[in-house]
Amino acid sequence: MSGAAGNQSSGTTEDYSYGSWYIDEPQGGQELQPEGPVDFLTVDGPWTVPAAIFMVLFSSLCLLLLAEAPLPFPTLTSPSSQGPWKVLALLYYPAFYYSLAACATVRHEASHLLGSVLSWAHFGVQVWQRAECPQVPKIYKYYSLLASVPLLLGLGFLSLWYPVQFVRSFSHSTGVGSERLQSSYPEEYLRTLLCLKKLRSSSHASKHGFLSQAWICVRHYVYTPQRGFRLPLKLVLSATLTGTAIYQVALLLLVAVVPTIQKVRAGITTEVSYLLAGFGVVLSEDRQEVVTLVKHHLWALEVCYISALVLSCSLTFLVLIRSLVRHRVNLRALHRGAALDLGPLPQSPHPSRQAIFCWMNFSAYQTAFTCLGLLVQQVIFFLATMALAFLVCMPVFHGRNLLLLRSLASFWPFWLTVALAVTLQNVAAHWVFLKTRHGWPELTNHCVLYAATFLLFPVNVLVGALVAAWRVVLSALYNAIHLGQMDFSLLPPRAATLDPGYHTYCNFLKIEVNQSHPAMIAFCALLLRTQKPRPRVVPQEGLILGAEEGMQLLQTKDPMAKGTGPRARQGRARQGRARWGLAYTLLHNPALQAFRKRALSAAQANGIQP
Repeated sequence: MSGAAGNQSSGTTEDYSYGSWYIDEPQGGQELQPEGPVDFLTVDGPWTVPAAIFMVLFSSLCLLLLAEAPLPFPTLTSPSSQGPWKVLALLYYPAFYYSLAACATVRHEASHLLGSVLSWAHFGVQVWQRAECPQVPKIYKYYSLLASVPLLLGLGFLSLWYPVQFVRSFSHSTGVGSERLQSSYPEEYLRTLLCLKKLRSSSHASKHGFLSQAWICVRHYVYTPQRGFRLPLKLVLSATLTGTAIYQVALLLLVAVVPTIQKVRAGITTEVSYLLAGFGVVLSEDRQEVVTLVKHHLWALEVCYISALVLSCSLTFLVLIRSLVRHRVNLRALHRGAALDLGPLPQSPHPSRQAIFCWMNFSAYQTAFTCLGLLVQQVIFFLATMALAFLVCMPVFHGRNLLLLRSLASFWPFWLTVALAVTLQNVAAHWVFLKTRHGWPELTNHCVLYAATFLLFPVNVLVGALVAAWRVVLSALYNAIHLGQMDFSLLPPRAATLDPGYHTYCNFLKIEVNQSHPAMIAFCALLLRTQKPRPRVVPQEGLILGAEEGMQLLQTKDPMAKGTGPRARQGRARQGRARWGLAYTLLHNPALQAFRKRALSAAQANGIQP
């Protein structure tokens, strides 16, 4: 049971860890029922249902781009009239699928039954449409079927989830605690935060084990679940939508180009030699050899395109995994009251109109940035691989059309001069201009240094031109890879406010920490679980009253800790550290700072007021 119950029994060892106060105490009376309007984005709801519904919605919008009839009921007279109907469809589909999300939050037998009927109806209609018309003439005959895979997966999951909840509702309808004010995650977070018994795992072994060190390095770049922490629902939705966007965009890029290249390669005949001769390109005197060369070049073009697409999808997915790690680091820092280096952005933790707007648009922006970033990466990587294949690999393989290599070879004096200048300057900087005396490096031979700087200035201008070109290529490549990542700015710190993605992310974090702080939710929920109903039950004032009484509970005395022995003193020390940890968390909670007295907000050490 709880540690508090164990302390009250005689002859047992006293334990003043987190389990001996507040969290695990047996609660009497009935628990509060969830109130308010239907909210499927709440912190205590299941994350699988909103993720499935958002995946279904985004897949429907992807199919809308190429659909002849944007809405199921109107009959279009001409293709030019599709524009207004497609704009109306952007509002129709969210309202159409909102009923599936609403049925998941009511937590009643009737809502689960209605959700089962709706999910079965949607899933049946989609399966019937795909079975009746598996092929479409546009782009690729199986594009509509392949693009509907996330849609069918989401609806299939909902058609199984709702019946399971409907059956479980009967078995838990009469049980104790069937409906709770919030999920167990905030309490688990608070337990982990206040737990003093830290796991001392194989720390010594990790210092010597190669696999342990490799695993530690991987955890810095790959998101792995950690005990006592869970990503907010909006971040889970963003990750789900990002994965769906990668699939939809990659599928569209694949079926729009590769089948066309294959058809062109299959239709090559000997007439292609006359076509090339008209442009002044003569590959060979033998027409059959020309056909073979053209087919081989088209095959190489297809390989370059597919390789660029695989590389783009892989990098986008790795950036997504890396972003989840950064999200966890930032949220954990803000939860404990630390200040992040957000550049010139406002550091106020209080909500604002702009912050609420950014919180609403975060998942949508993340999805759009991912789609655009994948398109840009595909173009850049395809051009790079095609240039490498047709200007270097293919000429070397066939032994002809070595234009690039011959042009580079003709400039051998320039490349030799650049290489010698860079090498000599690095050697001189290490052996001539730098000496170590008494363990500290010192700059020497100043006269020779100044003369070499002046004499090598023209050569360094040429080297600087090459470095500038490489800087442009590197910046474009770096920004293209991280275009879909919103947790840091693509601009310098002084211009971070001009980056709309980073600005949205910072305001999103502000709202998440202000409204969904797990320690605040858990503590306020524990205070609201009382045997006697409170007189004035106002939602916002009730939370404030509970938080203020929680601060008073920190000053109560424990009658079991009045002993004078070493074990009692050690127990009081543990309890004191745990209570001070809770007090620090509440004092630095942005959601409570707005309602705290101004005298306390500027309080100094030992209670001295300014």
